[in-house]
Amino acid sequence: MKIDRYPTKKIFVGNVGIGGDSPISVQSMTFSKTADIENTVSQINRLHFAGADIVRVAVPEMEDAFALEEIRKRTAIPLIADIHFNYKLALISSKYVDGIRINPGNIGSKDRVREVVKACQERNLPIRIGVNGGSLEKEFENRYGATADGMVASADYNIKFLEDLGFNNIKISLKASDVPRTVEAYRKLRPMNNYPFHLGVTEAGTLFHGTIKSAIGIGSLLLDGIGDTIRVSITGELEEEIKVGRAILKDSGREKNGVNIISCPTCGRLEADLVEAVKLVEEKTKNIKKPLNLSVMGCVVNAIGEAKHADVAIAFGRGRGLIMVKGEIVANLPENELVNRFIDEVEKIDQLS
Repeated sequence: MKIDRYPTKKIFVGNVGIGGDSPISVQSMTFSKTADIENTVSQINRLHFAGADIVRVAVPEMEDAFALEEIRKRTAIPLIADIHFNYKLALISSKYVDGIRINPGNIGSKDRVREVVKACQERNLPIRIGVNGGSLEKEFENRYGATADGMVASADYNIKFLEDLGFNNIKISLKASDVPRTVEAYRKLRPMNNYPFHLGVTEAGTLFHGTIKSAIGIGSLLLDGIGDTIRVSITGELEEEIKVGRAILKDSGREKNGVNIISCPTCGRLEADLVEAVKLVEEKTKNIKKPLNLSVMGCVVNAIGEAKHADVAIAFGRGRGLIMVKGEIVANLPENELVNRFIDEVEKIDQLS
């Protein structure tokens, strides 16, 4: 089933297109104090090598803003400065970054927002209007409470305010810490404008909980055709956010790169150590970019049927098994030879132009 993506305005964060016909990008955020230049550069580079398209850095203090000058010299990936409360931090940061994120609920008066807009206009920087369900402006919180309707009203108000200033280099996020409110807000705002959307469930929690919440929230919106860039929020290792984000894009059908591993659940019919086999296949194929369907099945019940539709497949039997390539049997081998032959066949396909 083809899912049409909602048509949105195309903007740029550095050299990365957001919206329009651009691929959906994956971003993350450093957790070091930005003023700690060595650690911040190290984390940015880790994210870059993990596959991030954009990295955001927190700028809560003046020393963080000034540190961006040196950080910019030492990193190539597009950077976004995350600004709260003090608009002057945005004015300084705008000299060194590729985009500014502000939360209108805590940035201050209209005059302060106007100054941020002016700085971004001068440097052709996009602004992300980052509405957070936990920090709405008082007028919207008093009227709507901490609801999706309040988030939508805040975003719409701030979009119009920037437009009235002649600024439309905008992307929008509507994040809450729970999935239903987040999804409802994005769905309600989507028909009201054509700006690109940054998707995420904020404060999602640990690797386990953050993965589940993000997969449900971001995934359901992607299946609606909504979303132009994503950030998976996880309390943990930086690279995990990128890994989960890429998996969400791939398994929602929005990104075609990399392998899709199909393996059966463990049950009493297993004829081999399927868990170890899948683990080894996953490790050996993790750097493959070509879109491939790989099937690793532990018994004959589903193996042949799944293998017919896979690019490469293992069908384990009792002590032996089959290797199949695009539905054709290419080998019947002892169990201990199957995974190595499987990897050989995968690499052959990957090397084909």
